[in-house]
Amino acid sequence: MTDELPAARRISDALALSALAHPLRRRLLDLLKVHGPATVGLLAERSGEAVGSASHHLRVLAKSELIEEAPELARDRRERWWRLTSAEVRWARGDFTGDPAAAAAHEAAGSLLLERQFALLRSWAARSAGYPAPWREGCAMSAEAWLRLTPGEAREFNAQLLALIDAWASRPVPEDGAAREPVLVLGHTVPAAP
Repeated sequence: MTDELPAARRISDALALSALAHPLRRRLLDLLKVHGPATVGLLAERSGEAVGSASHHLRVLAKSELIEEAPELARDRRERWWRLTSAEVRWARGDFTGDPAAAAAHEAAGSLLLERQFALLRSWAARSAGYPAPWREGCAMSAEAWLRLTPGEAREFNAQLLALIDAWASRPVPEDGAAREPVLVLGHTVPAAP
């Protein structure tokens, strides 16, 4: 599916960023990313939410142009299918510094994203013992490094890291019969002190 979508959308408007600052909307985007287009009913079932709640949040995402209807998938006029408008969304703090409301939306979306990422990492730690040995022995990993960089070098590093992630995210999934799991890849580069 991702090879049919624009690889990444850089968000620079507060409306779209505000739409991302909600846990269920973030989860609905993840479900569409992993499973592809879906109806409201499928998304409600997969997220454990009520259909009405899922429908409301899908409309918010659509208004922000993060998702769109996929009418060609509907079997009749009552069935509504939704799909992503881009494979990934990204944003930069610098795009939201002039507007206090936009800066607040940036902080809320960034905080929610970190909470979601860490919750998924904690979930893996709690359930990893139940996975087959190949996943426990080197396929799931965590890494960190302290680098000394100029702002220009940090941008260059980020571009290289994003290019690697994009190459894997946009590759067609081989149809070779191998069992594949959804895998979350995280990357953060931030100035910090040990």
